[in-house]
Amino acid sequence: MTHRLSALLLAVLLNTPAYAELPPNPLPGASVESFLTIAREGSPDVRMVRLEAEAARERIGPAGALPDPFLRVELENITRNGTQGATLSPSQVGDTKYLLAQPLPFWGKRDLKRDIAAAEAEQAGGRAADTWADVASRIKSLYAQYWLTHRALRLTRENIELTRRLEQIAQVRYAGGLAAQQDAIRAQVERSTMDSELVGMESEQHHLMTFLNAMLARPGNAPLAEPEALRPLPARLDPAALNERLLAKNPQLAIEAARLEGAEKSRELAYRNRFPDFIVGVQPMQVQDRVDAWNVMLELNVPLQQGTRRSQEREAERLLEAAAARKEALGHRLNGELGAALANLEAARMTEEITRNRLLPQAELTFKSALAGYETGKVDFATLLDAQRQIRNARLALLRAQAGQQQRLAEIERLLGEDL
Repeated sequence: MTHRLSALLLAVLLNTPAYAELPPNPLPGASVESFLTIAREGSPDVRMVRLEAEAARERIGPAGALPDPFLRVELENITRNGTQGATLSPSQVGDTKYLLAQPLPFWGKRDLKRDIAAAEAEQAGGRAADTWADVASRIKSLYAQYWLTHRALRLTRENIELTRRLEQIAQVRYAGGLAAQQDAIRAQVERSTMDSELVGMESEQHHLMTFLNAMLARPGNAPLAEPEALRPLPARLDPAALNERLLAKNPQLAIEAARLEGAEKSRELAYRNRFPDFIVGVQPMQVQDRVDAWNVMLELNVPLQQGTRRSQEREAERLLEAAAARKEALGHRLNGELGAALANLEAARMTEEITRNRLLPQAELTFKSALAGYETGKVDFATLLDAQRQIRNARLALLRAQAGQQQRLAEIERLLGEDL
């Protein structure tokens, strides 16, 4: 019986697949893409900044439009030198002057205001792209943790069953006088410890499901499908090529570039304010029932407050310099973050390779040897339990390395603003 149990135990420990194939499920959760598809349209954060970007684009046209014209009516001598009561009828007063006038900004100001509004719209569009990149990155990272917790739960349940079978082996050996009763008690203690860990993992899985549902604007207790697989990892990444993509695609850099462009246009507008704005108009004059005179008018403001304008120009210069410095500093910081994320990805990749190809096979061989030694009385039960823990820890390390690579990949894609 002992040999049959040990053979079954080895089959469970060494031949159980990491996860079984699951049928297609309409619920989100089977893949990270199922979350991203819903979040792209359903995330309140994404919808908010997208609407703000659309609103900013609507401000471009009005920013460069002419001001509204205005109409002025003047009724003079409304009592006709005291010969009648006061009246507001244009045909009964002394004379009526009408003024239809149009304000005209100095040449080029309207175009600059339109360019400034366009730069602000570009910033709003960049914020929308940056928000989506952030939401997508958080979903990818949460999904990797969700996948890891699900696999760790399955592994822990398998190990609880394995420990139960080890306990059976210990009891059989104890009944045959080949082992102490303490061996079975140790197996029970080990199983109780894993039961406690299982409770914590289930709680963590529930929290992750709540967070993922919140990202999709779904009820926190809404059901999710079991995670089936992680995204395939890209081949070896070229840091230089990624840095070029970072500079070209990063949404935060796009925001700063648009802010820099807007600061340049604001500086030009500040210098253009040295010149006056105009108001042109036409003024017909009505006497009783006829219009018998026409006037035209030209009005302009006189830019005498040069001290004020010089201060505004210096302010625009400093804001432009600040925008350039902010963009440069951001580029350096993002480049450093990209380098760190690439290093972490490579470390996780190497950890997975070492664990899969060296640590896990060594742990399996150790367990086989310990199990055979325990059956022949050459190894004590504590050594057998320790060998079982080594396999469990190796498998958990493999799962963590795989999930860690997904999280590092999400960080890189967050920096690039696009999927690799």
